[in-house]
Amino acid sequence: MTSQPLTVHNWSRAILHLDVDAFFTSCEQAVHPELRGKPVVTGLERGIVAAASYEAKARGVERGMMIPQVRRVCPDAIILPSDYETYSLFSLRLFAVLRRFSPEVEEYSIDEAFVDLTGLRREYCGSYELIARKINATVTGELGIPVSIGVSLTKVLAKIASKWNKPNGLTAIPGREIHLYLAELPLEKIWGIGSNTAALLRKLGVRTALAYARCSEGFLAKHLAKPHLQVWHELNGRSAHPIITESKSSYQTISKTRTFTPPSHDESFVFAQLSRNLEDACIKARRHQLAARRLVAMLRTQEFRDAAIELKLNRPSAYPADLFRFLREGFAQIYRPNVPYRSSGVVLAGLVSARNLQYSLFENATQVEKVGRIYQAVDELRERYGKHTVQHGSSLLTQQRAQHESERGDVPQRKTNLLPGENRKQRVGIPVLDIEV
Repeated sequence: MTSQPLTVHNWSRAILHLDVDAFFTSCEQAVHPELRGKPVVTGLERGIVAAASYEAKARGVERGMMIPQVRRVCPDAIILPSDYETYSLFSLRLFAVLRRFSPEVEEYSIDEAFVDLTGLRREYCGSYELIARKINATVTGELGIPVSIGVSLTKVLAKIASKWNKPNGLTAIPGREIHLYLAELPLEKIWGIGSNTAALLRKLGVRTALAYARCSEGFLAKHLAKPHLQVWHELNGRSAHPIITESKSSYQTISKTRTFTPPSHDESFVFAQLSRNLEDACIKARRHQLAARRLVAMLRTQEFRDAAIELKLNRPSAYPADLFRFLREGFAQIYRPNVPYRSSGVVLAGLVSARNLQYSLFENATQVEKVGRIYQAVDELRERYGKHTVQHGSSLLTQQRAQHESERGDVPQRKTNLLPGENRKQRVGIPVLDIEV
């Protein structure tokens, strides 16, 4: 690589990006060591690959591939139902490890994090790269999952660095070496640059990340939006995206979806799935003290054809009792008899704070407050005894019938091998290692 360097201070700031390699399957291999080195796939319960280990990817398995196709491409693949409970516990432990090194940790996703290391070299008696190696060794040693780590001056550069040497790699990009990593990097590989923006930039004569970084601010402001200018600043070593340490509490929308197998054309069962989605979405909305002004209902057929409808509510609410009438009306418009459906979804949109909602002139304020007290009690029971301890009759079929039947009815071992004192709703917050003695 021979490119002229950008004029950037070597370590004006140090941001680490950590990405767990093949997270779901890495968790499975950590809990079940006998699976290490083997092609592992999760997603059996959905019939679609949710995650594939690097051994499976090397054999041609890709995310989103149908399970029968996986068996043709990789006959010896070990296909497991997704154990989201265990994956969430690994995620919590991962972020706890990172906070031992720095208080400024952003939980970007279940398996990704940004960490601000600025000023910690004296604390750890070494370079930022050395601190990153200590983090890598600690995560691998305590959790048994491989991670890829990148360290640089900004979040965009750190994300480029973490992908430079996957899997299980570590790359540090100091300021004076940024140009070496951007010289041949395609525009689509830049975090924040999509395919349409990349196509536009190529038409304007900008073909690589380095060429993008060397554009003038005025040129970019003329052709692109503010977020792309922020990316430009980040590529030049100037932070435009701060580390967000607070847990996410504000949402523009809240969505919940459920896949069920085999596909069903039973109207009552399909609506029960949709109703369960609504209850889940409303639980999350109430947790964050939000209320929806619009409701979107979605159904997906076995042929992956989607039908959706958006409904405007007469008042903002996060109480299913207020929304079921709208859900039923929307369902009647998009449901087609004798058509097999494989999944359903609900979106709460137009979210506003539920703290100071005003009643309309024609509303019965006493009735609304009674409904509010009912759901307050429901939420207290949920916190004490588990989710859906109390549920609406319209979603009762989801409890009476299995979500996934036949082969895909397999459930993770964490849900079948319970510890003393655990039940279906309440379990100890640790991933359980299955060992045959």
